[in-house]
Amino acid sequence: MAPYNDIVLFHYSFSPYAKRVIWYLALRGIEYAQCIQPPALPREDINALGVKYRRIPILSIGRDVYCDTRLILQKLEEKFPSGAIGASDPEQKAVQKLLETWTIDGGVFSRAAQAIPPEMPLLNDPKWVKDREDYMGRSWAKEDIAKGRPEALAHLREAFELLESTLLADGRQWILKTKQPTLADIEAIWPFHWLSTMEGALPPSLFGKDHFPNVYAWVDRFNTAVKVARSSAPKVTTLKGSEAIQHVTQAGLAEPDGEVDAQDPLVLKKGQDVESWPIDSGFNHRDRGQLVALTRQEVVLKTQAKVGHKDVHIHHPRTNFRIRAVSGGGESKL
Repeated sequence: MAPYNDIVLFHYSFSPYAKRVIWYLALRGIEYAQCIQPPALPREDINALGVKYRRIPILSIGRDVYCDTRLILQKLEEKFPSGAIGASDPEQKAVQKLLETWTIDGGVFSRAAQAIPPEMPLLNDPKWVKDREDYMGRSWAKEDIAKGRPEALAHLREAFELLESTLLADGRQWILKTKQPTLADIEAIWPFHWLSTMEGALPPSLFGKDHFPNVYAWVDRFNTAVKVARSSAPKVTTLKGSEAIQHVTQAGLAEPDGEVDAQDPLVLKKGQDVESWPIDSGFNHRDRGQLVALTRQEVVLKTQAKVGHKDVHIHHPRTNFRIRAVSGGGESKL
């Protein structure tokens, strides 16, 4: 077997999205390597792989690079089926998917980001503020954050109340009434966990443990479960940027070439030059390459690493991503 399952997770430590994948890998006991990235652009290691996508995390398995945590978690479930923690029956799959959509696309995380306290030290760093504005497409000036916080907190109180009074109201330990946390718990917990660990984000008068005891007890149980899982999981290998680039570019492809759905409404052809990018955040950075596969769930582009000039396959999900053909052939090196 390849070292650390050929997996390299590119992230920075306080990314709430990266936590989703880190928790999953710990709960599954899957061995992997990590390459720590700067919180703000540029990220030269990722750029060296030919990837323009700017969001964190990304995960490589061999020379296949997976973007967006929704797709990353799906792929890990598929590639490591023994002991998978995703829902199995249709009803539970629906709950799991609805929680994913609620927290990512339904406004929970966007409101959580708006609840960042203006006193947060990073907001004194002009480089960080500029990077966040590029990422989110809105002002991150302290005065604008302060102005938007009350509305964000009102929406977040509603989100806390939903969990408190429905899924967690009957005293269950985990979302799907399982003995251990599952992917459904990860899909639901991450923005609430992030907020609960951010000093000054949640006013105690509105979000104290006496207001939402079931939510906070769930978060505490989850922290304990992850801690226990980490104690027996394989040690995470930390790679320098040059080591990660070398590992990825010298590895093989993790997946064979797929097919392009002939019924897809975009009417694209295999081998066609296309570009793909997210439309909800990080939309100023587009990946470009030859179309390798297009399904209902993902698009795969072939580009070329800047180091080693090996083909790299970039995988994006379809949800909230735009794909379009680019004219004139052009260069797929990024």
